[in-house]
Amino acid sequence: MSTLVPTPFSLPALSAGDGRRSVGELLREWRVRRRMSQLLLATEAEISTRHLSFVESGRATPSREMVMHLAEQLDVPLRERNALLVAAGYAPMYRERSLDDPHLAAARDAVELVLRGHEPYPALAVDRHWNIVASNSALAPLIGDASPALLAAPINALRLSLHPEGMAPRILNWHAWRAHLLARLQRQIEASADATLAALLDELAAYPRPAGAEPDTHEPPRHHIAVPLRISTALGELSFYSTTTVFGTPVDITLSELAIEAFFPADTKTAEALRAKPI
Repeated sequence: MSTLVPTPFSLPALSAGDGRRSVGELLREWRVRRRMSQLLLATEAEISTRHLSFVESGRATPSREMVMHLAEQLDVPLRERNALLVAAGYAPMYRERSLDDPHLAAARDAVELVLRGHEPYPALAVDRHWNIVASNSALAPLIGDASPALLAAPINALRLSLHPEGMAPRILNWHAWRAHLLARLQRQIEASADATLAALLDELAAYPRPAGAEPDTHEPPRHHIAVPLRISTALGELSFYSTTTVFGTPVDITLSELAIEAFFPADTKTAEALRAKPI
């Protein structure tokens, strides 16, 4: 059975809500982050570059609809769209509920269904900071004898994976897997501008190489379709590919930031070992 652990999500103080930063400044930051010129954004949003320039400089106050329209063109995360609205003087649009909220019952059921249905292979659900909010029983062989400190709630999946007292000493392709996780986290930071993720990246990058880790060849894995996780477990050496599932068209912040990481056997040996293990 899967274990769904309600996590107390709460809306933090918004960076623009203290009045020090204008909506124009924030929109410009997101435009630069998305590597878009004023001309390109104006063209995509079907507005004049003059009007966009006025909005960014503070010479024009955008309507609520214009803020949301520009945020959509810039693919701004829902949490930060609320920050844009607050900076422009409007009320936030998107709610953020705890996972145990009755309104998210259908979403919880969906997560449970996916996690249970993926057994006997490992799967877990994580929030925006990679804290595990749910997992199925097949995850246990991967975690192994990790330090109890890393298993205290909230359990961070990336920290657990790369910490020298976590799974790292048993990851047989540590260099490749570490590079994959750090690159993925960097892309997430670029997309979200999340300071907590940036701090997590610095922490993970500073972890030492586990004793006995194989040399870094800087070469892509041969005969693989993606970077696998190769790990030594009580069931023997296991190898997995991972996939990510997210909710489509969410209008709740919690759901927009929830992802399910599912691991699939990368070889017959792994599949047979997990199928033979009682759940």
